[in-house]
Amino acid sequence: MTTGSRIIVALDYADARSATALVDRLRPSVCRLKVGKELFTAAGPEFVAMLVKRGFDIFLDLKFHDIPNTVAQSCKTAAGLGVWMLNVHALGGRAMMQAARDAIGTAPGRPRLIAVTVLTSMAETDLHEVGIDATPLEEALRLAALAKRCGLDGVVCAAFEAGAIRAHLGEAFLRVTPGIRLPEDSAEDQKRVMTPRQALESGSSYLVIGRPVTRAAQPLEVLARINAEVVLLENGK
Repeated sequence: MTTGSRIIVALDYADARSATALVDRLRPSVCRLKVGKELFTAAGPEFVAMLVKRGFDIFLDLKFHDIPNTVAQSCKTAAGLGVWMLNVHALGGRAMMQAARDAIGTAPGRPRLIAVTVLTSMAETDLHEVGIDATPLEEALRLAALAKRCGLDGVVCAAFEAGAIRAHLGEAFLRVTPGIRLPEDSAEDQKRVMTPRQALESGSSYLVIGRPVTRAAQPLEVLARINAEVVLLENGK
């Protein structure tokens, strides 16, 4: 069972001003926040530190993928910002993931470290084009198992793979799922998407939700609706 909100709002903005305009309307009690490459490049670590100071749990989504020492030092620096979660690419391999895990330490307040498996924008044909002869599910399971053996806390995966990963690797191994859309939304550039209810029923631990919240006229109302659905599902309704 997770604690706190299971909704992570993706701050997919090009500048700090736009992101702050939304954050000013949110509360740490109703969601966590994700800062990705675009916003981090524009606003820098100072912006992340500001969000942490305001009480938000931050998922720093920079998908580190480099030689082990570079990734280790990057993760150590990110952990110093006080973030709640950060990630690496599982395709970086065992040595890289173990170096990242060792770099963030073992203290109780350390960030959760998760690994990206297969991007939700990729279908089986996309995997084949880059030399991976597997379905997205097969590849996600393989990489998730490797991440667990390396001591990581979980993975980023499509909601379609969350149930199988939970079944193979256990409830405690986190499944963080992007590609979440409300029933009335279009998939746009994502190829493997689910609604919040579908994703939770499929085994997601946390839902990464961007456009359905960030483009909403009343984002708090959208979050209240999703959080209410989470509570109903957790209560077996």
